[in-house]
Amino acid sequence: MKLHPAVIVLIVVLVVVLISVFWAISIYNRMVSLEQRVQESYSQIQNQLQRRADLIPNLVETVKGYAAHEKEIFEALANARAKLAGAQTPQEQATADAELSNVLSRLLVIVENYPTLKADANFRQLMDELAGTENRIAVARKDYNEAVREYNAFIKRFPNVLIANAYGFKEKQYFEAKPGAEEPPSVKF
Repeated sequence: MKLHPAVIVLIVVLVVVLISVFWAISIYNRMVSLEQRVQESYSQIQNQLQRRADLIPNLVETVKGYAAHEKEIFEALANARAKLAGAQTPQEQATADAELSNVLSRLLVIVENYPTLKADANFRQLMDELAGTENRIAVARKDYNEAVREYNAFIKRFPNVLIANAYGFKEKQYFEAKPGAEEPPSVKF
């Protein structure tokens, strides 16, 4: 039995269409997975920033007992913490995070002036928790930026860009430090 040439062409076209549909579905699903990884990584940054924000009041209260006259630093710390809590975008969070880090480093300079504070067990425990949190934040930022890089590269590659544009997949923003963050903070008393 010999097939009519039109049937053969129809079968070939049908196979090509099916392969194209499955390919497009596969690309779309990969984009969804990568986008979810970006969102998960961003959530981890938020979790660690919240952990830090939750630790700070305990640290402040401990230090206040020793350095009651250092009112300005405590106000700056409260303001920086509030800005971080109100930040919505990765860029706003990066800016608020840099400001909070700057104020925390100023607080640590104050601590250096109170040797008995450094020996206090509560203070040491809080500082250890804060140091661990700072490390977690750094790892979470790195993981987020890696997820963003992978996602952005995937949606920009041809032919993936065609599907990304058709379904509204947009480039994600990296979590970047504020300009000047590489400079050590200046502390004045």
